[in-house]
Order: sequence, then structure tokens, then C-alpha cells
Amino acid sequence: MSRSSAQVLEKPAPGLALVPRPRTAPEDVAPAPAARTDAVPAPVEPAPRRRLPQPPGRRANMWLAALVAGAVLAGIPALTGSPRDVSASASDYGLGESTEVSFSGGLEGADARRGITEAEAQVRLDELAASRAARQPKTVAPTQGVLTTCFCRRWGTMHYGLDLAAPLGTPIVAATDGVVVRAGRASGYGNAVYIQDADGNVHIYGHMRYYDVSAGDLVTAGDQIARIGNEGQSTGPHLHYEIHRGGVNGRPIDPRAWLGDRGVTV
Repeated sequence: MSRSSAQVLEKPAPGLALVPRPRTAPEDVAPAPAARTDAVPAPVEPAPRRRLPQPPGRRANMWLAALVAGAVLAGIPALTGSPRDVSASASDYGLGESTEVSFSGGLEGADARRGITEAEAQVRLDELAASRAARQPKTVAPTQGVLTTCFCRRWGTMHYGLDLAAPLGTPIVAATDGVVVRAGRASGYGNAVYIQDADGNVHIYGHMRYYDVSAGDLVTAGDQIARIGNEGQSTGPHLHYEIHRGGVNGRPIDPRAWLGDRGVTV
């Protein structure tokens, strides 16, 4: 073959495009590893949480124990101290008289409380009178006897009280709280005791021979004031019991009705 023929063969045929030969990777370069689809992702650590302070409620038992201990220590002086004597006057029962109050004992030091005011003292005395009244009945029958004469007309005249017959010496008690305004000899009664209650009514107890009170004494319902007798204009041992509304010279009212309104039957 001649040189001219070789040159013709080396030329590409007309109309054919030359395609470059693909380049192969060098043998000394390792291929990149394929990504694994079964790999487990690394765990993500949560952000640190802020620690909150403990609520005081978890220490409630300690607080309660401290409060109880403080209350006990504060109450020891009141338990070991000596009680004070309190004397009350007729004003405790609403009788309109002046109040005279005396307290025994003194202050324990210059820094001690400087006592109480008169208003505070009066409030405490009122509480004392109220508690005393709550422990005792406010109204009772004046004696344990048989009703022989009512508040009614008798022998052509008005009988302004109740006659309660009982053996000689039977106790006579105050029907209600009050102050004795008179005690001693009285016309027609022999002896009589006059007691004014908190409403201003005067209760008259008559015909007793012996009596245990004097003017100015304070009495409460149920206190013994005398004993059944047969003094004055009397046909037998009994108690004559009257109530005058608003004072000794006030209008007499039926004692049986007055007692009945307060739950007492005679």
C-alpha cells in the first residue's frame, strides 16, 4: 500500500462525527464508598433543663412544728401565772349603777404592758357577766310550792300576786338576776325582800321570817334569798310573790304570765 493510500485510510469518512473515548479512572484512586441506607442516626442530646427551686410546701411539717412550739412557749406564762380577781358591780346586769372595778396584782416590769383601758375592762366584765348568765338559768320559780291564790280578785278585792304554799323553812330563791333594793319589815308582809331586775321591774317576796340578803346585794337566778315563813297577814306558811313593772310604785303584773313567757311554770 502506498503512502497516499495510508493517508486516505486515516482520514475519517465524511459525515461521521468523532466520539471521544471515555476516560477511565486511574487505577490508584479508590472509588468513594456508597452511602448506607441502614445506618442508625446518632442520638440527639436534649438541651439541659433549668432546675426550679423546691416549693415551700415540701417543708410544711417543719413550719408547722415551729409554729406549735412558739405557741406553747408563748402560752406558758398564762398557764403558770396567778389568776386575777375581778369584782363586778350592779352595772354588769344592766341596772344603771356606776361601775367599780378593782384588779389585784401589778406590772412585772417597766417594759410590761401598761394595763388595759377602762373601755377594755368594761368589755371584759360584760363578757364575764354573759358567760356567767350562760352557765346559769336566767329565770326560775321562786320556790317549790303549791299555787293556792292567783293574780285575781279574791274576797272582793284584787290580789296582786301569787301565793305559793310550802312547809316552813322551804328555800326562797331569786326568780331572776338583779340587785336587792330593800330587805326587812314591810306592812302586811311581816318581812319582805325587794329585788330590781335588769328591765327595772321590782320583784317582791313576802311573809318570810328569815332572809339572807340586804340592800345592795347582787343576786342571780336561783340564789337563795330567804325561807318560807308565816309572818304578817298570813293564814299559813307560804310565799307571796309580786312583780311591779318599772319600779316599786309601778303597775303590778301577773307573775304567772311573766314566768310563763320565760319558760317557767308554777
